[in-house]
Amino acid sequence: MADDVTKPAAATKETYDDRPFHSEDLPPEVRAPLAPYKGEAPASPAWFQWAIAQEPERSFVGSHGARLEALTWGEVGRPGLLLVHGNSAHADWWSFIAPYLAKDFRVTAMSLAGMGDSDWRENYRFHDFAEDADAVAKATGLFADGQKPIYIGHSFGGGQVFFAAARYPHLMRAAVLVDTGFGGPPPEVLEERKKRAEMLANIPSADRPSRVYPTMEAALARFRLMPPQPAENHYILDFIARRSLKRAPLPEGGEGYAWKFDPNMWDKLDRSGGFFDGVMPKLEVPMIHLYGDKSRIIERRASGEKSFLDEQVREIEIPDSHHHVMIDQPLALVAALRTLLATWPG
Repeated sequence: MADDVTKPAAATKETYDDRPFHSEDLPPEVRAPLAPYKGEAPASPAWFQWAIAQEPERSFVGSHGARLEALTWGEVGRPGLLLVHGNSAHADWWSFIAPYLAKDFRVTAMSLAGMGDSDWRENYRFHDFAEDADAVAKATGLFADGQKPIYIGHSFGGGQVFFAAARYPHLMRAAVLVDTGFGGPPPEVLEERKKRAEMLANIPSADRPSRVYPTMEAALARFRLMPPQPAENHYILDFIARRSLKRAPLPEGGEGYAWKFDPNMWDKLDRSGGFFDGVMPKLEVPMIHLYGDKSRIIERRASGEKSFLDEQVREIEIPDSHHHVMIDQPLALVAALRTLLATWPG
């Protein structure tokens, strides 16, 4: 039973250095945080159990020929919130956050094309992501109160929210970015992907480009965050990881498990028009950035990486958090969002 599982020791967020890495050099609690549980779900606190018990309305919305996954909480007629996840993630990354926001809002979490249970595409474009978000917002009732919705996006999803706010300000009332950078994946993540691609190119098997694991336990043992970081809330990692998997045929026959996201999404992403020629656009949409005080995003920006967040965007720090704020400090994120949205944008 989950309650009988002893939580393994985790790397402390004060001492772990999540700078450039090679995967074999990562400590086991970062490289494979769920492996010690051997497929069992870690024990979780009451607040989390309550949140995931609030089953959303699950639907699919059509946009640009793709079916997009949408999870919705809260009554129609309340102000609308649209939640957008990070790269290779999915809508259920918000499933333990959204129910607390749904007390005052109609809340939809979407899975971007190529991720979660949304369809994959031959190419991914910033403009399409923006139009996808608008289609989901309209289809799930986020305009029903007579106002435009507020968009909230984490990481890569925050980048898409920023792009939509700058290019299509008529789509939203305000925007909240959660630990969002604009330089793409860290260099070490790109190197890891390159190494993996080279390795798979030399394997004459049917499991390319997505590896298929024979059991749920084997798949969960391979789950880790990108960029890599320590995470103490293993029950959240387990919840996210299980919903990141789909059944897939094994090369030797039968079925196993593979990750849902399109492994070639980053290579298929059309970046043209997405970075405003390196110039900060004039924002018409009120915007705030919440970030983790130990985040790689903030570290990279401090070292000189280009950012579009200047004096136009107010920033609020979430203490004791790395990049994945909803995993490190979920209740602090809930409190920050609820307080913010009660008084802003006015």
